[in-house]
Amino acid sequence: MNKKLISTGALFGMIAIILGAFGAHALKQVLSADQLITFETGVRYQMYHALFLIFIGLLPDLTEKTKKIIYYLIISGVLFFSGSIYLLATNSMTSFDFKVIGFITPVGGLLLILAWGTLLLNYFNKKT
Repeated sequence: MNKKLISTGALFGMIAIILGAFGAHALKQVLSADQLITFETGVRYQMYHALFLIFIGLLPDLTEKTKKIIYYLIISGVLFFSGSIYLLATNSMTSFDFKVIGFITPVGGLLLILAWGTLLLNYFNKKT
């Protein structure tokens, strides 16, 4: 599980850097300042959670079950939260109106919060 956590974290981090550069250079000409800020929010949260996955992969105290729960919450959360933000920020560039999927952004945020909460609960319930 540790290898999966760390490699997924590295992949998410790599993609965040690519999307950040894409936003800063290619999208700068196409999107408004507000849309760019929104896009950057998606990138920032993806990077935070890429690092979180790597951190979880390096923690020796967590059970495999807890790591697996956090892993799936982060994967789903990043896809829903950051993914929907990317689509909403670039909405003006497509003929499809991504505002219809805007409801999944807070669902993704909730999944990310639950991942952090799972880590917190694990340490509160841990026997010393």
